[in-house]
Amino acid sequence: MPKLESLGITRIEALHYYVRDTRRTGRFLVDTLDFREVGGDSPSTVEKTRQRTTVFQATAEGGGVRFLVSEPAGEGGRAQRFLSRHPEGIGSVTFGVRDAARAFELLESRGGTPLDDLQTFSEGGGTLKTFAVATPFGDTTFRFIERKGYQPLYPGFVSNPKVPADGNRHGFTEVDHLTSNFRSMSPTSLWLENVLGFEKFWEIKFHTRDMAPDRAEGSGLKSIVHKDPNSPVKFANNEPLRPHYRQSQIHIFDVDHGGDGVQHAALATPDLVKTVTHLQAGGAPFMTTPGPYYDALPERLKRAGVGGIDEDIEVLRKLNILVDGDRERKYLLQIFMQEMASIHKDPKAGPFFLELIQRKGDEGFGYGNFRALFESIERAQKHQGRI
Repeated sequence: MPKLESLGITRIEALHYYVRDTRRTGRFLVDTLDFREVGGDSPSTVEKTRQRTTVFQATAEGGGVRFLVSEPAGEGGRAQRFLSRHPEGIGSVTFGVRDAARAFELLESRGGTPLDDLQTFSEGGGTLKTFAVATPFGDTTFRFIERKGYQPLYPGFVSNPKVPADGNRHGFTEVDHLTSNFRSMSPTSLWLENVLGFEKFWEIKFHTRDMAPDRAEGSGLKSIVHKDPNSPVKFANNEPLRPHYRQSQIHIFDVDHGGDGVQHAALATPDLVKTVTHLQAGGAPFMTTPGPYYDALPERLKRAGVGGIDEDIEVLRKLNILVDGDRERKYLLQIFMQEMASIHKDPKAGPFFLELIQRKGDEGFGYGNFRALFESIERAQKHQGRI
């Protein structure tokens, strides 16, 4: 199959997060992760859309991360419709593109399903062009935006003059990747490849019975990562693996979420040890990692060809930071926060969670870390009596 023309994606510009209580979500983003509340909808926009959006932003040199957090403001709005079927979660992903008209043309020609026509807005001598498409990611849509000198974040946005837009002590630079869970991910893989023009980047499958074949229980997953060939944007997609399909934490996510959707977002930071040290001192809730993971780490990194790492393994053990790599001192550091339902002690807050990641030359995902995350979620679900 010939290589498809690029959509011209530059980055993930924003995650649109639908919640029941913006103040609760805002406290987590601001107080825990040091985001800034930089603005939100004008009153007329709230009345028109029947939802109230507040924008939280963490900017750093070379980039940043942005959440558009929306709560219902009446019946019939997008937030209310999403939350009538799901707990809180990511309802839309916004991508920056170089040429929105060309991206629209390419998507439609490949069988994409636009939700509206290409729209153009003008203000202050600048223009913003945008459109959205339906996706196989459950009720999560994708929006594409081209900016040329357009200053407001979006039409109807009002900035908060009391809060500086720049800054974040953790230096979050971008959404490194999004991970989503599916009952069956083949339709999504085909859509990413044949409609969006993404390429298959990495894949893995494993089962917790692999290490103990005589176990009468356990669960597994199959995961495929797709990457946009001309930008850093990556999607990791999971489905349950037999046997015990329904015991898989992938299936349990699907039940908790009310269908397929985004499981977690990975935020990139330039110094994960420093970031996690600060966050844990403030009581941030992370998933834990068993001690044997760190006991085996030196030998596992040696087998992977990584050799030594810059960090002290005992510090990583204390902080619960995971390490993986592939060769020649190329490795990555990761840690995963607890699900929002656990953080807020409210099942309606949903199974979405955040990952923090620092890449030190390794652009992959790491078999050992992938398995460690899977098993840590499974442990938590057993403790909660859900398996």
